[in-house]
Amino acid sequence: MPSDRALEFSKTTAKNLNSLVKRLPRWLDSHAQHANIVISTRVRLARNLAGHAFPNAAKIEDLYGVMCEVYSAVKPSEQLGEAMFLDMLRLGKLERKFLVERRLISPPYAESDNPAMLAVGAAEYISVMVNEEDHLRIQSIQPGLNVEEAWRLIVQLDDELGEHLNYAFTDNFGYLTACPTNTGTGMRVSLFVHLPAIAMLEEIEKVFKKLAPSEITVRGFYGEGTEVVGNIFQISNQLTLGRTDDSIVKRMQEVGQKLVALEDDARDRLLDAQVVHIHDKVYRAIGIMKYARTLSSLELLNLLSYLRLGFDVGIFKNADRSFLNELMVTLQPAHMQKTYRDMDDSLSRDVHRAHVVREKISALF
Repeated sequence: MPSDRALEFSKTTAKNLNSLVKRLPRWLDSHAQHANIVISTRVRLARNLAGHAFPNAAKIEDLYGVMCEVYSAVKPSEQLGEAMFLDMLRLGKLERKFLVERRLISPPYAESDNPAMLAVGAAEYISVMVNEEDHLRIQSIQPGLNVEEAWRLIVQLDDELGEHLNYAFTDNFGYLTACPTNTGTGMRVSLFVHLPAIAMLEEIEKVFKKLAPSEITVRGFYGEGTEVVGNIFQISNQLTLGRTDDSIVKRMQEVGQKLVALEDDARDRLLDAQVVHIHDKVYRAIGIMKYARTLSSLELLNLLSYLRLGFDVGIFKNADRSFLNELMVTLQPAHMQKTYRDMDDSLSRDVHRAHVVREKISALF
């Protein structure tokens, strides 16, 4: 049974979720360094509490105990500021899907029936999942390619929480985690990258082979086990055991810079060899977005990919592109259901999505 302390944050879950619905995360900033290719950078730390079984082997009362310990450590955190707390057991499938779309929780976490808690810091730069695969998954998301800043923020929070929590750690293995690939530093750096030119040239496999495949893993739009949509990939480091924090940060910053250079080169080659084809793809996307009466979320993401490319290669001059990331997030299915009324069926969402996009595109082009 949950304690009174666990129930303290549980009571504000609905209010806090509604606050998230009404605002946009700051990591959507399209003016950050290399944000035209690297949409965002995430650094995640896996931590477990000594003396407690890993979540997949823990009893219910143990999971509640972990929640209470973490809540007591997180609530006064200066790094998280006025953090919002959400009791996952008080959220339905729709609300959980919203959090997945917002990149605050993982798809497996959304499916779990275990007692769990999410803490979200101001501006959504920092958040903490409690009782996912590990007791804590601490993450920092920054706009653009900025591994160092994401790492700086998360280290400060990790150090702060470490003063109040007894982490499971050994000199031989480092931080102990449920999955062996996370053991060591417990750190995973992920780059959310848009690679349309490389994809159009059918060089994705070739490019990822250049990036030392033993060191990195490639995932889809929502992470592990999900598909690539809109030419957006999630690139992460694969192993942490035997690596230092600094070496992983440096390596993933280099991976990001190399991806930027390779995508820029691919765009130059596309423009040299297929400039008419590129313009046609971009303007066809505008035409569909300007006149379509229904748009699925998948179709929109693919159309936005061409529109992004049009902005990036200079087809559109002096136009504000900040709306691209906003549409990418706010017109996802669960976001629409939480924002608008009568959006329970896919056709209603597709019709309204097309309406919103038509208004936005017609005002710009």
